[in-house]
Amino acid sequence: MFAELRSHAWAYPALSVVHILGIGLLLGNLTLLEIRVFGKGANLPMKDLAKLSLSLVALGFCMAAASGLLMFATQAAELLANRAFTIKILLLTTLACNAAWFHGRGSLDKLDDMAKLQMVVSTLLWIAVVVCGRWIAF
Repeated sequence: MFAELRSHAWAYPALSVVHILGIGLLLGNLTLLEIRVFGKGANLPMKDLAKLSLSLVALGFCMAAASGLLMFATQAAELLANRAFTIKILLLTTLACNAAWFHGRGSLDKLDDMAKLQMVVSTLLWIAVVVCGRWIAF
């Protein structure tokens, strides 16, 4: 079944498009939230902005994760042997821990230096994930 996805004329490219759109939705909304954490747009209520942007982040993540898992299934052995893929998965795990810590400590309510540091770390890690994702193909 998964091999057919890889060989189909439009299925794998469509998955790739969904993956990229999901990443764009995720990162665009995280960037919007980060700008607010750093004090820009202070007239926007953080709770309302976070509710909107984090729901779009979740949608983008679901799109990227679902399409990524399907693409992974088409060539699991090759990807597991790919160092860039391994690093990408480790970075995603680190991002999950950072997000859990960020929300667990109530960073959106505090907007303190630690919240800002966590947002910068998140952004840098996401950039590294995107770089690894592109590197996988080469």
